[in-house]
Amino acid sequence: MTKHTVSYPCNFLWGAATAGHQIEGNNTNSDIYMYENVIPSVFKEKSGLACNSYELWEMDLKLVQAMNLNCYRFSLEWSRIEPSEGVFSEKEIQHYKKIIDGCVERGIEPVVTLCHFSTPCWFAAKGGWTNPNASQWFGAFCEKVSQTILHNVRYVITFNEPNILILLNSLGSIPEGFWYGQKAMLDAAAKEVNTEKFSGINAMNREDFAVTTDHLIKGHIEGRKVIKSYHPALNVGFSLAVFDDQPAGPDSIYIDKQQEIYGSWVPVSKYADFIGVQNYEKVVWDDKGPVKVPDGEMTNFSGSWIDPTSLANSVKTIYEKTRTPIFVTEHGIGTDDDQLRIAFLEQSLEHLRNVISEIPVIGYTHWTLLDNYEWVSGFDVHFGLHSLDPITFERKAKDSAKFYGQWVAKERHLAKSGN
Repeated sequence: MTKHTVSYPCNFLWGAATAGHQIEGNNTNSDIYMYENVIPSVFKEKSGLACNSYELWEMDLKLVQAMNLNCYRFSLEWSRIEPSEGVFSEKEIQHYKKIIDGCVERGIEPVVTLCHFSTPCWFAAKGGWTNPNASQWFGAFCEKVSQTILHNVRYVITFNEPNILILLNSLGSIPEGFWYGQKAMLDAAAKEVNTEKFSGINAMNREDFAVTTDHLIKGHIEGRKVIKSYHPALNVGFSLAVFDDQPAGPDSIYIDKQQEIYGSWVPVSKYADFIGVQNYEKVVWDDKGPVKVPDGEMTNFSGSWIDPTSLANSVKTIYEKTRTPIFVTEHGIGTDDDQLRIAFLEQSLEHLRNVISEIPVIGYTHWTLLDNYEWVSGFDVHFGLHSLDPITFERKAKDSAKFYGQWVAKERHLAKSGN
C-alpha cells in the first residue's frame, strides 16, 4: 500500500447516494409522476417501477456493504409519507424506519435527504415553492419525520440541489424550445388537477426562480429549526449543485456566474451544520460565457467538461465562501465507459485527499449506487456503480464498484493503522 503524507480521517464517511423517485418505483403521489404522465411532457419516459428499490432496499444495502462503505445516502419520499395535506401514512413511516434501522444494523451511516426534488402532488398543485405557505408545509413534514423517523440519524439534508435549474440556465445551452415545452407540461399538470399553478424544484418556469429560491431558503431554515427542536445534536444541511468555475481572460464573468448560480445560498450557511457539495463538471468562463471544451479533454455523455480536479476545486470554493464543514453528497460521471469512470473516480479522490488537511470534509457519497431513472433523460443515462436489468431488477457490480470497494477498504485500513 502506498503511504500518503495526507490520509483520509478514521471517521470519514465513504458512501453511495440514491434518490427515492429515481429508484423506488410507483411513486404515484409525487409531482414528478404527474410530469411523466401528462401530455405534453419533457420527460423522455415514465419511471414505472424504476429500480424497484421500494421492495428491494435490503438488496441495495447489501451492495453498499459489499463495497466496504460505511455510509448510504437516500431520501424519504415526502409524497409517500404525506400523500394528502396533513394526512401521514403510518405504513410509509414504518417503511423508512426499517431502512434506517437496516443501515444501523449493518454498520452503515444513514444520510437522509428530506426533499430530493420531488414533492407531493397536493403541494405542487398549490404552486409548490412559489406559494408563500410552502415553508410552513415543509416544516410540518419535518416535524412529523422528526417525531417518528429520525431517531437513529446523524445527518439530514433538507434540499437536494435547490439551485439546479438556475445552474442549468446559467450556461445558456438549454434550447428555448425546452422551456416552452416545460411550460406546456406544467400547464397540463395544473389543468389535470384543476388548479391555477403547478410547480416544483426541477420543473418550474424561469420567472419563478427568484420566489422559489426565497421560499426554499425559508423552508430550510424552518425545517432545520424544527428538526433541531427534537434532535439538537443532529447535523442538518443542504446540498448545492456546483460547477468548478474557472476564469479565461481578464474580464471573465465566472464570479458573476457563481453569484447567479448559488450566491443566494451562501449566507444561509450560518443556518447549516454542513454544506453538501455536488459537482460533476468544469466550466471555464470568458467575458461572454462558457468556452468550448478543448479537444482531448475528458467529457461525459452530454459532452460537458469532466476534470478530476473539479471536485477538490469546488470543495475549496464553497468552503472559502461559507466556512462551513463540507460533505460531498454527490459526484460521479454519466458514461457507458466504466474504465473512464474508474480513472475519473481514482484521480478525483486523490485530488480531494490533497485538500482534507485544510478543509473539514465529512465524507464522500458517489452518485450513484445503481443505473437509475435520470429525470427527463429517462433510463438512458448511466451514472451507476451497478448495472440494472429493467425486467428482473438484477443488480450487477461494474468494475467501478469493485474498484471503489477496494479503494475504500485500503483507505479505511490506512486510517485505522495511522499510515
